[in-house]
Amino acid sequence: MVAAASVVVAVGTVTGMVSALDDGQPSKDARPLVPRSPGLGPPPGSPTPSRTSAAPSASRSASPKHAPAPSPTGRKPVVAVPALLYRHPDTQVRDWVDTHPGDARRAVIASRIADRPSAVWFADFTPSTIAARVGAVTSAASARGRVPVVVPYAIPQRDCDGASEGGAPDLAAYDGWIDGFAAGLGSGEVVVVLEPDSIAQSDCLTESGRADRFASLARAGRVLKAANPRARVYYDAGHSDWNPAAQQAALLRRAGAASPASSDGVFTNVSNFNRTGDEIAYARRVLAALGGPAGLGAVIDTSRNGNGAPADGEWCDPAGRRIGQAPTLSTGEAGIDAYLWVKPPGESDGCRGTPGTFSAEYAYELAR
Repeated sequence: MVAAASVVVAVGTVTGMVSALDDGQPSKDARPLVPRSPGLGPPPGSPTPSRTSAAPSASRSASPKHAPAPSPTGRKPVVAVPALLYRHPDTQVRDWVDTHPGDARRAVIASRIADRPSAVWFADFTPSTIAARVGAVTSAASARGRVPVVVPYAIPQRDCDGASEGGAPDLAAYDGWIDGFAAGLGSGEVVVVLEPDSIAQSDCLTESGRADRFASLARAGRVLKAANPRARVYYDAGHSDWNPAAQQAALLRRAGAASPASSDGVFTNVSNFNRTGDEIAYARRVLAALGGPAGLGAVIDTSRNGNGAPADGEWCDPAGRRIGQAPTLSTGEAGIDAYLWVKPPGESDGCRGTPGTFSAEYAYELAR
């Protein structure tokens, strides 16, 4: 039995990412719980010296094996530089690294997790502040010439009113919240992972309720892309052990994911452990069945899939897992736009610590 990938139990008001917790259904999925949501205030300042001493950003593409041939004019040819993902400085893992200088695990956790970019989640329904909080993240990223990954997560009946319940009180309120979210996107490039589980886990809704949700999601994509034409919006495709590709594509089509006015493609494996190769193959099947324009692509959450999913289906901080491919916007795979760390490694599912809190023990196990 497969259940949702995302669970929210509590939401704060400061900047952060996402963690995991189950809703009681047996599954291979890890379900992220959002412990912190970006707070109000000016854009974060430049990283401290301890943060700038990090290893090179994991989003850089590999260096070419051969240098380009000299230009006939003697000028150096212009080489396109791949975009780099934004690493938000205010995260739980960064807090731990900064406050544990003598811990023997610090160097591994810092270089392999804290110094790599993760998504920034917005899970609390706060219409009056959402534009400012999104804007604080996107403007800080733009100032550094980086691409942020942001996650709107406030759809009504989120998680089918399970452990991750919350979000907007109704779709009209959600539409207004999305308008505010869009207002904070700025004009720079930004990746939007739109409402994890909202499509794959929609079978708890009535048919009319599902149709209304899908119409609202289609509107959300249009609003986000109209507000910032450089925004890349991706829709929920679940993962390779959930709905069959054709079934998921049919749902995605109803939610606007096949329209270039709303969508740049789909995302898979959020907070899950499925191997990247399996997700690539699944994402391509979904995109083929979706029938949208050729430019649609997919992004894959690789934050904890380095060893694949546990054979016993354990989802709660399972042992033996590892971080997967580093976050990057240059995958080298046709149709795969990015590998992202949507679920930040080390934030507990609830078995290595309080759900949504950072566990140094688990982070070290994932990273070493």
